[in-house]
Amino acid sequence: MSATSPPLPDQRLAAGVARLATRHAGRFSPETVQALLTDSYSLLAATARVRTHLVVLAERLTAERLDALAHVQGDPGSGLPRVLFVCSHNAGRSQLAAALFEYRAAGRAIASSAGTHPAAEVEPSIAQVLTETGVDVSGAFPKPLTDEVVQAADIVITMGCGDACPVVPGRRYLDWPIADPDGAPIAVVRDIRDAIDTHITELLSSLPA
Repeated sequence: MSATSPPLPDQRLAAGVARLATRHAGRFSPETVQALLTDSYSLLAATARVRTHLVVLAERLTAERLDALAHVQGDPGSGLPRVLFVCSHNAGRSQLAAALFEYRAAGRAIASSAGTHPAAEVEPSIAQVLTETGVDVSGAFPKPLTDEVVQAADIVITMGCGDACPVVPGRRYLDWPIADPDGAPIAVVRDIRDAIDTHITELLSSLPA
């Protein structure tokens, strides 16, 4: 943890460790869960503007990392195709894509998103255009790119992260040249949403039924 990170709220993190360790009993040790949760808290604290809900977000990020790790290890029930959307800040394009993909996939696949340099929050225009489509994004937040989610991905889709995009042998890689919605008028953000939606329709048609 860096010198500028806030002190870890040990009691609240301990409660999260207990919940996650119970969920993954027989799969991951409490020590593994604690190490990932502490690391997740520190990663999120590095870019957080408001730390009121940081422990809750760290637990949710840790849950995603543990699920990804279970997929990598081939645990039963973790075999659905996994698609990872990556952009620079995980506040715009990759958030749009992951939310729309999960909505359109309807249980056929799992989507996640991450940023090489995550922002503090999801752009309000992104939340607006997703809500207009019927997608609930109330729980969305920018997440850092971690080894577990990259290793677990069957398909990695990059969206403007350039040289910082991850490369893992054996994965299917796609690059979607989508305009950056940051600061764009809402009408343009809607066009970006629709362009991503078209890509998602094509991707879903290529996945096994």
